[in-house]
Amino acid sequence: MEASKHEGAYRSGNYRNLLLDYGYDEEDIAIRVEQTWQLLFGDNEATRIYYPVGDDMGYMLDTGNDDVRTEGMSYGMMMAVQLDHKEIFDRLWRWTYKHMFMSSGANAGYFAWSCNKDGTKRAHGPAPDGEEYFALALFFASNRWGDGPSPMDYSVKARELLHACVHKGEDGIGHPMWNPHNKLIKFIPNCEYTDPSYHLPHFYELFSLWAYEEDRTFWKDAATASRNYLQVACHPETGLAPEYAFYDGTPNDERGYGHFFSDSYRVAANVGLDAEWFGSSNWMRQQTDRIQAFFADKHADDYRRYKISGEPFEEKSLHPIGLVATNAMASLASSEGPYARANVELFWNTPLRTGNRRYYDNCLYMFTLLALSGRYRMWFA
Repeated sequence: MEASKHEGAYRSGNYRNLLLDYGYDEEDIAIRVEQTWQLLFGDNEATRIYYPVGDDMGYMLDTGNDDVRTEGMSYGMMMAVQLDHKEIFDRLWRWTYKHMFMSSGANAGYFAWSCNKDGTKRAHGPAPDGEEYFALALFFASNRWGDGPSPMDYSVKARELLHACVHKGEDGIGHPMWNPHNKLIKFIPNCEYTDPSYHLPHFYELFSLWAYEEDRTFWKDAATASRNYLQVACHPETGLAPEYAFYDGTPNDERGYGHFFSDSYRVAANVGLDAEWFGSSNWMRQQTDRIQAFFADKHADDYRRYKISGEPFEEKSLHPIGLVATNAMASLASSEGPYARANVELFWNTPLRTGNRRYYDNCLYMFTLLALSGRYRMWFA
């Protein structure tokens, strides 16, 4: 990476509260964080996405698809560890480990990406974005709260999971989640293309510290590979990234996912958090300015699916509030950029989503609120 303008919290130990820097009141920020947590994890039926089960378990519901996904479970665990809600973290992890973990077959060691609310599996394959969030949330839990008896031996489970992600298939059974040659994450293990929004180099930097020692070089290389990859996957003028892409960064439209749509929104947020944790590069600032400029003259009610070159489709965005949130989170990479404050203001003035599509939008909303308020942190022992 180029020399950083913003040093990053990993080196400085300081997490910016960009909302405070932009003039919002600290008490109002704290209230918003707590209210948002309660709206997602409490009993408000219009906004909740967390549902307790029995005495010691719970799940995150994808309200648009009426299922439980590794994406949502791992997101919920990350939110819980960031805000020190150990009981809810453990409830989510117990449900995940009981119902989603696969102990046999080609995908042994991974988690089934979709289950019914009663825990029965709807699929027997994994989605790598869930695995990477599980691993880091577990490491953070270990560092904040300490390991306990299985399955609460958080760091052990994280290391085992990452080892499977890298080494699966070496015995001829199954496939790894990262291509062993180019170190890029796959969309699913048994394919050879990727999803740009899965690329989390800031996570891999931490995996390189805490994974099994023999795997640490791989994760350090993966961080570099993903940062380089995003520079070729994001359009050089619009900043838009496709949902699926080949390893050279070109859109993979074989199944109609080679355009900017729901998955793609997360790229901007990921760049923002990488900048906050490990420092912003020239490209990160330019990328943020590009995508924020692209949406500067568009209203959230009219967000659409776009070609990455910017041409709109008739199809409207399924998750406009999620897109508002991720574009605001990107401001962490270019906090003095021409559109940064406007995106944060739009986010601050946008409420949580209600209705059956609320799950994805509100997950992205919560992560953005954590990041912009300096509460999305790396937890060290």
